[in-house]
Amino acid sequence: MVVVSGKTELHKDKPKLQILIMALRLSSVVSSTVVRRRLPLVGAFCVLSFGLSNLCAVSLSSRTGTKFGSQSESKKYHSVRMEASKTTVPSIVVYVTVPNKEAGKKLAESIVKERLAACVNRIPGVESVYEWKGEIQTDSEELLIIKTRESLLEALTEHVKANHEYDVPEVISLPITGGNLQYLEWIKNSTRD
Repeated sequence: MVVVSGKTELHKDKPKLQILIMALRLSSVVSSTVVRRRLPLVGAFCVLSFGLSNLCAVSLSSRTGTKFGSQSESKKYHSVRMEASKTTVPSIVVYVTVPNKEAGKKLAESIVKERLAACVNRIPGVESVYEWKGEIQTDSEELLIIKTRESLLEALTEHVKANHEYDVPEVISLPITGGNLQYLEWIKNSTRD
């Protein structure tokens, strides 16, 4: 740290400062009342997925030598997107909730067997609170996290609707914007065209 005419300059310690800021933000997330009250698994997943991606952007800016949010940083970040690879296809993560373990196992196996997804994670113990027919409902459910091609979303949705006991099953998708190249290639190779 250098002090010049009353101003503190951190140009030499900027990467260390960015890491410290990231650690402090993570510390505040972990020590928050919400987390201490056993944040539901889906909520924790969202905090980790979206919260850490924002924290990692701070770290990225210190490594690239650009200002946070600048155009050149954005280009550098997007150059690692999976769409740039010729060995992968645009892929998505799909969330589907099911009423119990048996329904989750049956649906997950049928999805993989039909090659509508490369992998289905089954997360038990999700508690869902929602409004249905004018009343607030609370149900224990299992969450299916499905990794597949973007082009299979419509076929996957129809399969879920045909094999699900809910009148209106949850089928929502999020794009996969990057990741382990070998895993993304595996998604492509494990699903139908």
